[in-house]
Amino acid sequence: MASRLGMGFFFIASLIAAMGLFQTAVADTYTVGDDLGWTIPPGGSIAYSTWARTKNFEINDTIVFSWTNTHDVAEVSEADYENCTKTNPIGSVQQTSPANFTLDSNRSRYFICTINNHCELGQKVTINIGEWNSASSLTVGATLSLLLSTIVISLLSHQI
Repeated sequence: MASRLGMGFFFIASLIAAMGLFQTAVADTYTVGDDLGWTIPPGGSIAYSTWARTKNFEINDTIVFSWTNTHDVAEVSEADYENCTKTNPIGSVQQTSPANFTLDSNRSRYFICTINNHCELGQKVTINIGEWNSASSLTVGATLSLLLSTIVISLLSHQI
């Protein structure tokens, strides 16, 4: 019986590990603004902040800035984002559409358009990585633990 119990726990541990690997391997791609794209938004920056709030950005996801006309995109610090300061980009200003950025760490990222007064008119977005993730991961983890515990107890009760 001890051997069966050990095999059961090994199976469950392997299943959990495999699910964890699968979950981290999946990455999504988001087009900033969806159909609006990267442009001066009607109604100001609320359009992009509302768009970003509805997304669950995770590490390894890609955000795509796609535009027509005269725009660009630069990653900046939070202070430069708030003040629409265009002179201190993090990395180089992306001047060709589409521009892709991979979300590589669990932190907030700030993006603006550096053309004329586009940022001041609302063409800027904050991407919060992992904001929903921590709460939803706990819920998924708790549900998964409950499910696996139920399976183990069921298997053990049939073998006794």
